[in-house]
Amino acid sequence: MDQHRRSILKECGAGSALALAAAAGLLPWRDATAAPRHAEGFAAKSPGAALAAIGAADAVQSADIVIATPEIAENGVLIPIEVTTTIPGAQSISLLVEKNPFPLLAHFDLSNGAEPYINTRFKAGQTSTVKAVVRAGGKTWFATREVKVTIGGCGG
Repeated sequence: MDQHRRSILKECGAGSALALAAAAGLLPWRDATAAPRHAEGFAAKSPGAALAAIGAADAVQSADIVIATPEIAENGVLIPIEVTTTIPGAQSISLLVEKNPFPLLAHFDLSNGAEPYINTRFKAGQTSTVKAVVRAGGKTWFATREVKVTIGGCGG
């Protein structure tokens, strides 16, 4: 019991010291901001415009991109998606949902030989085609998969 009490007092003391140092201006404060990349793509209202904005209008279909999503999503609010590729030197992966009001769902930059794998969730109001676009070596490839939505996630 005594050891637990001492541990809590030490942690509180350390937290207080950090708070005082921050209040006194001894710790530098930096605003966290996201990079404003592909703002035009995220604002696009059609898949073609979104693809053009991210420089993928000339993408070629590839069997080396695998999209894993449920074939039927019972609820369109949280649909899991996983994308992997065996294309060497993948630099980015973008996701688009064809029938969403803003089709560009996400864009991931890969650096320093990062594994070309993403796992996230998305929202869809109706059955739609999901497109994964991979950029590697100045070229773009894509793969598609249809996801059937039984209960809409965008207010449906």
